[in-house]
Amino acid sequence: MAKRLENKVAIVTGSASGIGSGIAKCFVREGAKVVITANHNVSGGQKLATELGDDNALFIQQNVANVSDWENVINETINRFGKLDILVNNAGITGKLTPIEDEPLDDWQQVIDVNLTGNFLGIQAGIRAMKTTNKSEGSIINISSDASLVGFPFAPAYSPSKGGTRLLTHSAALSLAHRGIDIRVNSVHPGWIDTPMVPKDIYEEIIPEIPMGRLGTPQDIGELCIYLASDESKYATGAEFVVDGGIRA
Repeated sequence: MAKRLENKVAIVTGSASGIGSGIAKCFVREGAKVVITANHNVSGGQKLATELGDDNALFIQQNVANVSDWENVINETINRFGKLDILVNNAGITGKLTPIEDEPLDDWQQVIDVNLTGNFLGIQAGIRAMKTTNKSEGSIINISSDASLVGFPFAPAYSPSKGGTRLLTHSAALSLAHRGIDIRVNSVHPGWIDTPMVPKDIYEEIIPEIPMGRLGTPQDIGELCIYLASDESKYATGAEFVVDGGIRA
């Protein structure tokens, strides 16, 4: 049986650990070549690239809020693998856990820069690369959050940044579809996932609120992203895919 992403090339931002790592592993399993990026967890990104194999993966350090870093990632991807089929905008931060009236402006701006502006720059860079290397075809997947659908009370900047990503996905998808460009843009909305971003000391509090009775895993998100990255989802664009164990049901 053919692998579902065979002969495809993907960039997954923020993929040194957590959800991004799960997506990268699923993509390689299904035959894709994957570029792993991270800004701070360089050793984790290098370790994952080695684990996945030099023929399958490349690690590049990247600040997603920086235009020149995007240019470098795209150039290195094309130099190594020849094209770009798939972009997963996964890099994200939570920001400070503080009452909204105490939120420092610099923390607000950093969360917006990484979670929203970083996705905007990624969409721009991804579209341009797909136009020049892949016949204007491809799939862009924005990792948003359940917190884009309801307010998240603990981190004031997080929900606005993820809500912005949700609507950015809609706008980008429509812009491309109305111009007849076959690049699809969809968003994935994880709930509570077992990653380093979720403090272990709140598990007992949040698990009873999840209808399925457990946190999700990075692989749970990766499996859905395989579908969105593959040709199987060729009629899906501007859509939202919630993966949260039933919280939003």
